[in-house]
Amino acid sequence: MTAYAGTLNQTQRMDTTAAIAVALTVVGWASAFPAIRAGLEAFQPLELGALRFAIAAVPAAIFLAVKRPALPKVDELWRFGFGGAIFVALYTAMLNFGELTVSAGAAGFIINVSPIFTAIMAMALLGERFSGLAWLGTLISFAGIGIIAMADGQGLHFNTGALLVLGSALCSAVNTIVQKPLFARHHPLTIAASNMVLGALCLAPFLPEAISQAAVADTAGLGAVIYLGIVPSLIAYAAWATALSRLPAARASNFLYLVSPMSALIGFFWLGEVPRMPS
Repeated sequence: MTAYAGTLNQTQRMDTTAAIAVALTVVGWASAFPAIRAGLEAFQPLELGALRFAIAAVPAAIFLAVKRPALPKVDELWRFGFGGAIFVALYTAMLNFGELTVSAGAAGFIINVSPIFTAIMAMALLGERFSGLAWLGTLISFAGIGIIAMADGQGLHFNTGALLVLGSALCSAVNTIVQKPLFARHHPLTIAASNMVLGALCLAPFLPEAISQAAVADTAGLGAVIYLGIVPSLIAYAAWATALSRLPAARASNFLYLVSPMSALIGFFWLGEVPRMPS
């Protein structure tokens, strides 16, 4: 087993690797929202998540077995566990249940609160700076999220689906802060692979029923869950870990604002969803 002595970007400035990682993350996660909506036509929310990450966990486990990375220190164990339980399992459960009633495009916009949460926590806990312009963007984003959530609900309040998607955004933001220190010692792909495997284990109780549902699922549903396991999960989670290892948490998270418009665009072509005027 080897300790990570790799290519951590010490300047924490955008370079080619970071740019590619950010692009893969944005495209992968933007496509997840319409893919989840498509998958929910054939699977229940927890079963969809269980099968998605079971697919992602197989190559992730092979990677860990072949590379045999350094084991976590005792005080790092909870950070790895947090990634699997919160960033993968709880995030996925809340998002899948939320998308039962929230469109893919609206979910993509609501998830925009994640960079806001991340930036605020990065200021308080990691000592990162947050400019006046960024605060203005934060206020605009909060206003937009409120409008979209209310438009998808029944009147001037957040509906349950919107609150669940908002909860998944909080899971993502907290995990960004929790796992950021791991990149000083562990390769980003090691962290991403560990998240996949641990998350799949958390969702494993729902896997038998997921397999039963897969046996009667149509081609579109099966295609959606396979796509979710490979692109938004395996590829995009690895890309995000790489981006976090090379950029400040708040700056990396700012690029996630691009997920929303791209998700709406993909939802239009994939599902025929037309964004409402408030969105």
